[in-house]
Amino acid sequence: MPKGYVRDKRSPTPSNDHVSKVMSSNKAKDTLPELALRRSLRANGAGGYRLRWKVPGRPDIAYPGRKVAIFVNGCFWHRCPYCDLPLPKSNTDFWANKFEKNKERDCRKKALLEAEGWVVIIVWECGIQSNLKSVTDTILSVLDEK
Repeated sequence: MPKGYVRDKRSPTPSNDHVSKVMSSNKAKDTLPELALRRSLRANGAGGYRLRWKVPGRPDIAYPGRKVAIFVNGCFWHRCPYCDLPLPKSNTDFWANKFEKNKERDCRKKALLEAEGWVVIIVWECGIQSNLKSVTDTILSVLDEK
């Protein structure tokens, strides 16, 4: 087992220390794409959002009064339909299963929120990186309708 790796028994043992370090450094909140989107929303007069609001699925950004939930999905973890990323080369069965469960969980979270009357917006990391203005404009138009 690589030095310094604390195994949580849910994931396979990394193949080397570098893989362990890279995977351990992934964050679940306040990611760079999420921070960029939040800055853009504030700059365009759409502040007043809440972070990880306590509704089903804990959206990354929420406008509770308008019932708008925004999820900022990383392309790798949530299997972006635009990027078509390959599976990792080692432990492919584990990763294929994990990614499938992630996608199923994302669908459940979206369905639960929509059942409660929320508008759910899924924003992809690649979309923020390639065209933040377009992503922001889309969100602003949804907020204007609410």
